[in-house]
Amino acid sequence: METFWITAAAVLWGAGTGLLIPRAVYRLSVPPDAPWRAACPAGHAFTGAGNGWLGRARCTDCASYGPSTPVLATVTATVCAVLAAATGVRPELVVWLVIVPIGVLLATVDFAVERLPDVVTLPLAVITLGLLGVAALVPGTDGSWRRALLGSLAFGAFCLVMFLISPTAFGFGDVKLALTLGAVTGWYGWDILIAGTFAGFLLFTLYGLGLIVARRASRRTAHPLGPFLLTGACVGVLLGSAV
Repeated sequence: METFWITAAAVLWGAGTGLLIPRAVYRLSVPPDAPWRAACPAGHAFTGAGNGWLGRARCTDCASYGPSTPVLATVTATVCAVLAAATGVRPELVVWLVIVPIGVLLATVDFAVERLPDVVTLPLAVITLGLLGVAALVPGTDGSWRRALLGSLAFGAFCLVMFLISPTAFGFGDVKLALTLGAVTGWYGWDILIAGTFAGFLLFTLYGLGLIVARRASRRTAHPLGPFLLTGACVGVLLGSAV
């Protein structure tokens, strides 16, 4: 029964935070080196919560634009619910719930413009390690902050090597995102980090092959890696919670 109420609360949290990120997704979905969007397609300047960064992607004077608010809210709520049901009453669940809406934001931006903004990825890594450090001090936790830190550094270093080997296929934004994902999966152990990483690259490969089979892309077509690394990290958390 306790898990039911935690999952229900996670759904509400996910739906609520999912309603806040569409405008941020729209503003951040710009090509590299381009300034963040400061106005809607009709030219209306952004105002309101979070200095105009939070809320639905629509204005009172024009129609909706950018990503679908119901879709983002549903995806965020679903991921939060699944992680809550798997993690249960553990301190690290709070960390996962904080990360999920930011992860959905990053995945949506990456799918839109193949970019992972530094303004999000770098603070996210610091926030994640900081919150996991607090969670490690709370009774009932099921992970290691030391492993999370080492996992962050290890996965970040691995992705940096991949970027240096093939910068056209592996973005530097993925390297910065890896700092967070390595901490999340490393929290549960090296085997979970490896499993989450493998799952992310496997899903990425299957996605690319699927597009090739459907003749919607060629072998040389670039695809966003970030959403699949994020999904792989979710798989790692589910495995770590189960173990």
